[in-house]
Amino acid sequence: MSDPDAHLREECLEAEQVYRGNFLDVRRDHVRLPNGAIATREYIVHPGAVMIVPLLDDGRLVVERQYRYPVAQVMLEFPAGKLEAGEAPLTCAIRELAEETGYRATEWARAGITHNAIAYSTEGIEIWFARGLTAGTVTLDEGEFLDVDTATLDELEQAAQLGTLTDVKTLVGLLWLRHWRDGRWGLTWMRPDVASLDAVALP
Repeated sequence: MSDPDAHLREECLEAEQVYRGNFLDVRRDHVRLPNGAIATREYIVHPGAVMIVPLLDDGRLVVERQYRYPVAQVMLEFPAGKLEAGEAPLTCAIRELAEETGYRATEWARAGITHNAIAYSTEGIEIWFARGLTAGTVTLDEGEFLDVDTATLDELEQAAQLGTLTDVKTLVGLLWLRHWRDGRWGLTWMRPDVASLDAVALP
């Protein structure tokens, strides 16, 4: 079967690791373009991440406010975190929600994945919804500081309209949430056994 996108694809000729830190893995590849010319592509290899849209029983949402050094401002976000090596996305979502907010959920639903920086990063962020929340104790990583708060969907959409909420993963989560609440997009809920992380789909 022929590849309908063959005229757009680039071929890697040489791969180079430019820098490897505790978190970032920076690459510079030499590629052959569709017209035969040679070019370089600089990008970051990222382990992937998850973001959680936590739904309280009264319809409010659990959000965080956290200082993000690269943009030098406090950002309004849904809880999120990067995958550990070999970690399943649902395991990561359960862990991050508990660590960052103290909440634990009885039901989970995977919405999808968003690629937030396709020009320079391999990062993909899985979007998970969580409900049936029970409050608990926050256990932040050393050097991690954030405030946990709640907001309605309307309040978050207004913040997005005003430009005070600009985090791309959170904006995508709001898009999913609005479409789901309005009945246009579906979610398949499951109840994971946290001990084994086997998930049972709900009727």
